[in-house]
Amino acid sequence: VAILIRSIAAAGGLPLCLTKQNKVLRELYRAATQEQMRFWGEVERHQMEGVQAYVGIRTAEQTLRLDELEPEEAIATLVRFTWTYYLQHPEFLTLVNSENLHRARHLKNSEAVRAVSGKLVQMVTSILDRGVVAGVFRPGIDPVQLNITIAAIGYYYLTNRFTGSIVFGRDFMAPEHLDARLAFNLETILRLVKKNP
Repeated sequence: VAILIRSIAAAGGLPLCLTKQNKVLRELYRAATQEQMRFWGEVERHQMEGVQAYVGIRTAEQTLRLDELEPEEAIATLVRFTWTYYLQHPEFLTLVNSENLHRARHLKNSEAVRAVSGKLVQMVTSILDRGVVAGVFRPGIDPVQLNITIAAIGYYYLTNRFTGSIVFGRDFMAPEHLDARLAFNLETILRLVKKNP
């Protein structure tokens, strides 16, 4: 039956002559079509969760009050927050992967994602500008590139934790390795932005 249903779906449906003559085939085709509709409805729901996940992390970043911190501490706080958020919300990483596999099908239609992402860029721009004025950050750092780098150094480590643990022979999720990775992330980002690292 499963082979028949796959064959019907691959052919684009039942030929008209079969649908009139064979009630069993009609019922199988109807069941397969309903199952496919349920499947795509579930995919759609999952993708909308991706939009909500992006809005969720960006909204949480706005609560950090980074504008009240010294520039270096503000960047360090953003790095720590991003790392901790990824650890506490592994589903976010899964949803990012899924949305990328679907070529941002849902995100590209989301005004909310564009709005909250714009706020993040403004926030990071402000921190960088304050750091340049204070003489602690290099001028000319692109806030978008900086945010991508902050996200990437945590994202890559965590999304590759299983293969990385095998390849490098260490448990990527052991507390001491997570702490070491956060320290490395902080040092990397601060050396990137500081005038005299």
